[in-house]
Amino acid sequence: MTARLIRDIPLVAALLLTCILLVSLPNPARAEDGTRQEAPTSETDPTYSEGEIIEAAAAFFGVTAETMGEAVHEVFSSYGEPNAFIQGEEGSGAIVIGARYGSGTLVMKSGPTANVFWQGPSAGWDFGGDAAKVFTLVYDLPDAGSIYQRFPGVSGGAFFIGGIGVNYHQRGDIVLAPMRAGVGLRLGANIGYLNITRERDWLPF
Repeated sequence: MTARLIRDIPLVAALLLTCILLVSLPNPARAEDGTRQEAPTSETDPTYSEGEIIEAAAAFFGVTAETMGEAVHEVFSSYGEPNAFIQGEEGSGAIVIGARYGSGTLVMKSGPTANVFWQGPSAGWDFGGDAAKVFTLVYDLPDAGSIYQRFPGVSGGAFFIGGIGVNYHQRGDIVLAPMRAGVGLRLGANIGYLNITRERDWLPF
């Protein structure tokens, strides 16, 4: 049984990677040199300052503002001020092929809030499991309803600072930067996407 499972892993991984490629549409928000082109935003569209995000995220994770500031500053230096954030919790696990499930609340600077769930597959040299708090910065979200879609992972967009892991997902102009506490080296060991839904969906695809 074990030998058969090991033999089938490459086939399952190939199928999973095919699913990921199908949802990974061309990225219009990045230039040919790999830098992000700023999407036009309305002058009336409010955004969160770096100080506001550091204060909110530090309180959420229960860490000092100094610790939180390192990770937040790294994201702000790349993408600027977000106009929304999601705070919630998630669990994930993998033996080469993995899955991630989470739930939380979307809060837009302009006022609207919404309940969100997310799930997604992963594939790579990845073993283990974790439970983590997640504080996600959201960029260029036109309205709360636009959050409900699949967001492919940005290749190479992952780092780990001061106990906070950060990676990026993007769909069109909308960018997500999930910040997780306690994910360790698993952050950079897998690829995948997040499917954000209005209700819990136990199928990670």
